[in-house]
This record gives sequence, structure tokens and C-alpha cells, in this order.
Amino acid sequence: MTPAALTHTPILEISHLTRSFGGLIAVNKVSFAVNQSEIFGLIGPNGAGKTTLFNLITGLLQPSSGQLIYQGKQLTKLRPHNIAAKGIARTFQNIRLFGELSALENIIIARHIHTNSNVFTGVLNIPPAPSEEQKTKCKALELLELVGLSNRASEKARNLPYGDQRRLEIARALALQPQILLLDEPAAGMNPNEKNTLSKFIRQIGNTFNLTIIIIEHHVPLVMDICDRIAVLDFGQLIALGHPTEVRTNPAVIEAYLGAE
Repeated sequence: MTPAALTHTPILEISHLTRSFGGLIAVNKVSFAVNQSEIFGLIGPNGAGKTTLFNLITGLLQPSSGQLIYQGKQLTKLRPHNIAAKGIARTFQNIRLFGELSALENIIIARHIHTNSNVFTGVLNIPPAPSEEQKTKCKALELLELVGLSNRASEKARNLPYGDQRRLEIARALALQPQILLLDEPAAGMNPNEKNTLSKFIRQIGNTFNLTIIIIEHHVPLVMDICDRIAVLDFGQLIALGHPTEVRTNPAVIEAYLGAE
């Protein structure tokens, strides 16, 4: 992303966020802000609390304490579908597509959050159902074209190769028309060429849709390459925050990944 595209206006503010499970503190008083149109990386060793933090942001978990502020408004206590409707979408570490549905149908389902028709108008095929259905299908086809899957629209999701399933999941998230897109280990299971293609694709969708992107990824070179800033978690605590060049040489980060001498 070019520097001109970035702003220093926070779109998401995380303040003293904590989540405990009995005696285990998975996220411990984490605070940082993510700026509008930023590609923001979230890294750390296994068990650092990264996915738990995503689950807190998207309402799958409720915080034990702390605040989540999105565009100046509190997210805490909202249900996942309410948060999605407000403009925060995500993918998952383990792909969660509707395997028996086609690639096209997977995206169409996600688009329904932005339609005004209901069961009554749909069953009777009266306005606005017919026009909305056509618009939804057209938009879904556009998204399949964007991720390079337009020729596989009718294939069942479970029959797609792994890399295509990853791209389909991102397309489905984009169907929600998010302002923030959370990507949980999108490069998992990919070979080097696929990771390079994914890196370019993340930049492309960020620019195309003017998205703020937050990405969890264990492939650190990918994060260092595409992110404007990076936060590092270790045992649920924020141990570093800054530009990739700063994070790369931070002694606390090196110790977290490599261990103390």
C-alpha cells in the first residue's frame, strides 16, 4: 500500500482487552489501534492469543474486561451477526465453507445480509426479491472473477483445491462489504508460489475496496513484506508494536520466537 493511501485515523481501538478461561489468561490487557486503510499484522508463537483476539473482535467471545471501539462506537456485547453487519468480516484458520454448496452459492449466502427481502417476499417472488436476487448473483459472480474462480462457480466448495477454497473464503468475506477484513492464517498450507500470489492479492483487495486488513500469519516473511505495522503477542501480552523493520530487530520478539540464550 502506498504511503498516500494510509491515514492515521483509527478505525479500531483496542483498550486493555482481557479474556480469561478459568485460570488461563489468553489475552492480557492488550491495547493498540488500527488505522483506516492499513494492513496490520498480528504475529506471535503458537498459543500467543492471536485467534482469541480475533474471536473477541468479531463477537465469538466476550471479553473479561477492556473495550473494543469501532469507528468511535463500542463493539463489546454485540453478537457476531451485528458486528458483521457493521462492517467487520473474517476468515478462519480452519476453512469454514458450506462444502455441499457451490462456490457461487457460498458467496450468495453471505450477500443476503445486505438485502431487504424476507421469507414472505422470497416465497411469493414479489419485489424486492426478484431484483435483489439478480443483483446478489451478479455481485457474487464479480467476486468469483476477482479471486480467479469464475470458471468454477458451479463446483461444490468441498471439491475445490485447498488454495481455491482459501480464495473462496476471502471472496465470501468480501461479500459482506466489510470495512475491516480479518484474515486468520490465509497462507496456511500454501507453497511458496501460492504465498507470493496471496501477498499480491491481499494488497490488491486492500486497494480495490479501500479495506483495513488485519492478518494473523505464521509465515513471518509474508507479514513483514505486506504489513504497514505489526503487533506481536506472547502469552497473551503485547510485547512489540511498530513498523516491520522495528519489529524484526526487537529483542523481545527475537526471544519470543527463538528463546533466551
